[in-house]
Amino acid sequence: MITYNKSLPQTALIPSSDYVIFGGTGDLSLRKILPALLWRFYNKQVTSDFRIFIVSRNPPEKSQFIDLLHPFCKTALDEFENAETVWQGFLDLLQIVSVDLQSGEGMEDLSKIIMSQQNEARPVIFYMAISPELFGKCCKWMDETGLVLPQSRLVVEKPLGSDYQSAKSINDQILNVFEEYQIYRIDHYLGKETVQNLMALRFANVIFENQWSNRYIDHVQITVAEQVDVDNRAAYYDHYGALRDMVQNHLLQLLCLVAMEPPARFNADEVRDEKLRVLRALRPCEADNVHRGQYEGYEDALGKASNTETYVALKCFIDNWRWSGVPFYLRTGKKLETRASEIVITFRQQKHMIFDTQTDTPPNRLIIRLQPHEGLRFQLISKAPGPGGMRLYPSDLNLSFDDTFDERLPEAYERLLMDVARGNQTLFMRLDEVLAAWSFIDPIIAMAADSKPDRYPAFSMGPEDQLMKNDAYGWVDPHEEY
Repeated sequence: MITYNKSLPQTALIPSSDYVIFGGTGDLSLRKILPALLWRFYNKQVTSDFRIFIVSRNPPEKSQFIDLLHPFCKTALDEFENAETVWQGFLDLLQIVSVDLQSGEGMEDLSKIIMSQQNEARPVIFYMAISPELFGKCCKWMDETGLVLPQSRLVVEKPLGSDYQSAKSINDQILNVFEEYQIYRIDHYLGKETVQNLMALRFANVIFENQWSNRYIDHVQITVAEQVDVDNRAAYYDHYGALRDMVQNHLLQLLCLVAMEPPARFNADEVRDEKLRVLRALRPCEADNVHRGQYEGYEDALGKASNTETYVALKCFIDNWRWSGVPFYLRTGKKLETRASEIVITFRQQKHMIFDTQTDTPPNRLIIRLQPHEGLRFQLISKAPGPGGMRLYPSDLNLSFDDTFDERLPEAYERLLMDVARGNQTLFMRLDEVLAAWSFIDPIIAMAADSKPDRYPAFSMGPEDQLMKNDAYGWVDPHEEY
């Protein structure tokens, strides 16, 4: 049973706000957004002064919507103290509003309700849990009904287009109505506790920052492995594939956080300026540095032949002073052996080993586990205990967040939704970042257009990968235990 936090740190307090969820009865709202707001209500960041508007074209009655929502919140409610009281208090914040985004019908009514309690100190947050094709129209209706205020904030989900031009077109439509400072392009990976800990690890600890360059680091691996298949998203996924769906946003953002220079200050613009410099320093990928795969049975589920990749591995180089010559290996895939996201920093071997060893000693590695079981693990070499001389033995220093911290770690959406309310854009993507990422990915997609991805068995770790073998490396596969 998880009890209320009795006192929140001052930095966690946020102003009373309005959350307006377009597509509020859809899958994203039910699975992620509303459960995240419920947890924040339980922890008293969201208070009874908040209002949450569930906006849909044909919404159900509130009682029917509650029945629809409850299964997605049951896991949280099972953990709460006074769960029924918390649940009823949260439901009191919800208002169901019918709006047709094609015609604009109902938007005037929504505006009147919102404006009835608006003031300059009250953020109004519009979450676009809808198809990107509707972003432009939705923004147009908001503008025409007076909802675009200085305190208005717009949250948009990926995919923001399928290439550079479509991404620019969608963002141009949004920017016709909202200013850049009002737009929050969400990537939930950046809200994970360990991702933020990566910045603390690098910039608050002199021991790591001093080693963080091509002088000491041999190579970097970033893995985002999923056990699920495309399921009922097959038609959508076949249009995008792993390169567009995962690499363009999640993996490139993780690469940026590993490789970025220290910002002068930890604020939104300076952090994003440094990430942008990394993206612009990426060397264009050659064909030999791209490996695509597709799990066996994908075409059967799709019902047609397809060249879409469900697995992709890239070997990338960053052409700047800090990282010149260091390969960054990225891979992601569906229907793999395990579900895990990890960053593995492999350090260079000692130039001269003073100990006589019968076998090669493994290199030092820093493993940053993003999910599941978030934590940090540092692999080093120590002496095996007992007699027998200086016998070297690989051992781990392990910081498991589950074991170290008593309190529950908030989910990524919880943190990001609260950052929107407090106006903190540090963990959100700026437009120039999005476009720079597409500039890197578009040529890779064009190269792969006519090639057939290699098949791999379901629940393996993907096709046999030559990227690592050619460099005499091997993937560090995630382990279930951490």
